[in-house]
Amino acid sequence: MEVKIGVQHAPREIVLESGDSAEDVERAVSDALGGKAQLLSLTDEKGRKVLVPADRLAYVEIGETATRRVGFGPL
Repeated sequence: MEVKIGVQHAPREIVLESGDSAEDVERAVSDALGGKAQLLSLTDEKGRKVLVPADRLAYVEIGETATRRVGFGPL
C-alpha cells in the first residue's frame, strides 16, 4: 500500500510503502486527527517507523502500489 503524507510547512511529501491495509492506515489517520493520538505513526515494509505530529498533517493519500513498467512498448 502506497501512502503519501503532506506535512504543513514542509516542501516535500513523505512517501512510504506500508504492509498495512488501507483500512488500518485510515484508522491511524482518523485517530490522529480525532485527538486520540498526538502522532500519526505508520510502519513501512522495511520496518522503519514514520511519526508525524497530528497537528501538522496537511493531507494523506492512500493508494495501491503502482507496478513499474519496463520497455518502450505501448501502454
